[in-house]
Amino acid sequence: MNSISANLSYILKRIKLAAERAGRDAETIKLVAVTKNVGIPKIREAITGGVTIIGENRIQEAREKFNEIGSTVQWHFIGHLQTNKVKYLFDIFSLIHSVDSLPLAEEIQKRAEKKGIKTDILIEVNISGEKTKFGILPERVIALARDISKLKNINLKGLMTIPPFSESPEDLRQHFRMLRTLLTDVKKDGIKINELSMGMSNDFEVAIEEGATIIRIGTAIFGERRQ
Repeated sequence: MNSISANLSYILKRIKLAAERAGRDAETIKLVAVTKNVGIPKIREAITGGVTIIGENRIQEAREKFNEIGSTVQWHFIGHLQTNKVKYLFDIFSLIHSVDSLPLAEEIQKRAEKKGIKTDILIEVNISGEKTKFGILPERVIALARDISKLKNINLKGLMTIPPFSESPEDLRQHFRMLRTLLTDVKKDGIKINELSMGMSNDFEVAIEEGATIIRIGTAIFGERRQ
């Protein structure tokens, strides 16, 4: 089994090559290490290997890890977010990937305003329309982006998606391309957003070729994780 640092080195090479194929600068692509169910020693090893952003799916798990690791790295919240959990976000996370409704955004706005801070978020898009997935449907994204852009304590930074699972990354290219097109459409509406959070362990190279600025990788860094 390869070490975490060896896995990271290999992933960074693949990011660079994918960026070159797309005529992009690899330095513009952020790697989020997904640490759901990953223990503190492995996370520390990843940080030593160069990881600067941790992605967590569960707030309670993130709080426990943050107490151990602290703010030496950035923390992104990438899991499904319930309105009643919003109050726990602000001391840990610098970016929330999974805002999929106006009521959720308004709750973030209310809490951020009380704290006197601005919060960076992404809109989660259910690009495939699967009923088992969270996220707003593509045809509703522009309207939601307009509404969120009026909230003074929220900075809308971009869009996020989780595509359907496929053994063939090439099959997912259309989904990544659709999200990039949506980003362009939102920008045409006068909303200044640039981030595309898309691509995971099995498909991040295709996502980069289609414009991903943030990729979320767990298994390819840490190996199979315990459930």
